[in-house]
Amino acid sequence: MMSLLPPPLLPFLPFLSLLLLLTIACYFIHQRRGLPENENRRLPPGSMGWPYIGETLSLYTQNPNNFFSKRQKRYGNIFKSEILGCPCVMISSPEVAKSVLVTQSHLFKPTYPKSKEMMIGPEAVFFHQGSYHSHLKKLIQSSFLPSAIKASVSKIESIVLDLLPVWEHSKVINTLHEMKKYSYQVAITSVFGKMLELEEMEGVKHLYHCIEKGYNSMPLNLPGTPFKKAMKARKLLNEKLRNIIEKRRENGEHGGGLLGVLLGLKEEDQLTDSQIADNIIGVIFAAHDTTASVLTWLLKYLQDNPNVLDAVKMEQEEIRYMRLETNRGITWDDTRRMPITTQVIQETLRAASIISFTFREAVEDVEIEGYLIPRGWKVLPLFRAIHHCSDFFPNPDKFDPSRFKIAPRADTYMPFGKGVHSCPGSELAKVEMLILIHHLITSYKWEVIGNHNGIQYVPFPVPKKGLPIKIRRISEI
Repeated sequence: MMSLLPPPLLPFLPFLSLLLLLTIACYFIHQRRGLPENENRRLPPGSMGWPYIGETLSLYTQNPNNFFSKRQKRYGNIFKSEILGCPCVMISSPEVAKSVLVTQSHLFKPTYPKSKEMMIGPEAVFFHQGSYHSHLKKLIQSSFLPSAIKASVSKIESIVLDLLPVWEHSKVINTLHEMKKYSYQVAITSVFGKMLELEEMEGVKHLYHCIEKGYNSMPLNLPGTPFKKAMKARKLLNEKLRNIIEKRRENGEHGGGLLGVLLGLKEEDQLTDSQIADNIIGVIFAAHDTTASVLTWLLKYLQDNPNVLDAVKMEQEEIRYMRLETNRGITWDDTRRMPITTQVIQETLRAASIISFTFREAVEDVEIEGYLIPRGWKVLPLFRAIHHCSDFFPNPDKFDPSRFKIAPRADTYMPFGKGVHSCPGSELAKVEMLILIHHLITSYKWEVIGNHNGIQYVPFPVPKKGLPIKIRRISEI
């Protein structure tokens, strides 16, 4: 794996200034809860950092692997800190992470900044627990079952075959940006059951882009700010989605995809238009950035490991030969015959660990491993730290897909989270990666332009400058 160096601080000064303001604001909103002196002794070890700031700047201005590993060595697998003005407990023990996410999940609710709830929609599945969450999760999962994905394989393949020639005829493409276009189109197809009309598609895409820009900005609802523009776009997107919903209801055609599932509910189970819109926006959001970031890393790792690239190419050539012999496109069964490529994707998910951690909040005082986690404190299971622990993954900095020939130890591999709030679209994400890699690697070659071994955080870790590459058709080389 490439060297991970902390980015220079100078270009980040505007970001850090805003981060500091947010941290101070959060501090006054979420002040440390007072604890009796005898209870303080039961808190996990660790440092709360500077007053107001905590350890926020330390986490967001360096490679998170370094931040976590230093504290693990000093304090152990459970330690306290303060991030964005919130006291929190960080956990790098698989067993304790499972307890928080699964066995005692009722004691730890999912928590998000209010601004992000406003951006996606407060009735989206991510922000809830209990019966409403369970009902929605089942509905969303039903649209991402293998039976539903099988019907989407040919649609996903069509998207790939349309995009590749465009990339080929571009001088240089920004891999991250192009993968976002790809994952966005796949998400739209999965949610709506088909591609939208061109005008609808472009309108939704434009508004989504505005929301994306504001999602990780300071939540300042002032004229001209990215947040203000994003909230305006969110309102317009809601109107567009309601028009699509209304049109389908009037036509009596619910259509396929997630929207078809949500519109086809029996009267006693029906959701409001607002609930449907919030969950559609949320699912597209969840399927968009993360998958694009993983695909960007996938191309980077294949480029950096020629032996792995050759093995994947050989596997995909065999499937291509079968397809050509029977004159057909790729099928669901083909994606089940890609063990080496699947291992490469699994290792990419581990090595890149796009989601470094998740946030939970203790709903009452909880005791874990002899330590007190006070009510209201944030709890962060550290997926990245677990994925990069040499006890579970020997030589963790080496990109080695063969390690997945044997299933990892239970609860040590959680790229899509774990428990009731795990990602319901994980299988779709894997299939869209496999289909893209199949056509890219059997018909094209790519080379990285320039020396881009660094990492940037936007907010997910991705190769520097989005990995600029040049793609050429193999027949022309």
